[in-house]
Amino acid sequence: MLIERAYVDVPEGEGTAEGGWPWTVPCVRQLAEEGLAFRAPVTFLVGENGSGKSTLAEALAEGFGLDSYGGSAGYKYASSRESSLLGGLMRFDPTREGRRMVRGPRTRRKGFFLRAETALDALSGEHSSLRLSRHPDEMSHGEGFLLALRERFTQPGLYVMDEPEAALSFSSCLELVGLMSELGRGGAQIICATHSPLLTALPGAEIVEVGEHGMRSVQWAELGLVDHWRRYLNDPRAYLRHVLAPG
Repeated sequence: MLIERAYVDVPEGEGTAEGGWPWTVPCVRQLAEEGLAFRAPVTFLVGENGSGKSTLAEALAEGFGLDSYGGSAGYKYASSRESSLLGGLMRFDPTREGRRMVRGPRTRRKGFFLRAETALDALSGEHSSLRLSRHPDEMSHGEGFLLALRERFTQPGLYVMDEPEAALSFSSCLELVGLMSELGRGGAQIICATHSPLLTALPGAEIVEVGEHGMRSVQWAELGLVDHWRRYLNDPRAYLRHVLAPG
């Protein structure tokens, strides 16, 4: 692991209670008040749309120096986007292994920020500094995505992922679980915002549920999304009758 805790360095005299967005988002407010501790090499951020999990993921990536477009830290940013307010205030307490990256220049920081909407371009397109063994155009979107992950995510670093399951089938998600586990065992740290009950079942991972309550650590079996998927697969009609027109 590289990071033990993330926190927000709010300038003195600039409180967050009445500061507007993003401080009005419960998980961001809790981050500003308490920080966010990391206890495992893989941490999942889980919550409904609009809960703030992607806001957290992006700010953590930006704070580490990863490209806000989606990409790594060791080259000129692919986008002209500046860091968000939250990303600019993000600070980290590093582990002994992570001290050199966190406290050194950006070029020492290894890792990648993967956003679903720009992932394949950032991994293999013109902004990428690494040629893949096959061109993504020769494969399906999901196959190219997995190949890029396998060939780019190969060393200790911070890997922040925002809904990586979006392009992947069930079996491909299982491959991604294996890759996450391998990275974690090799000294990397992963923070992943997701809606996937499959990914979050990774043994030994920490799951942080994000919502109106703020943030809390939960077990996989306690997740609302796990309960809903289990109920839906057992009886789809119990859900579909609420959204389909009669007849």
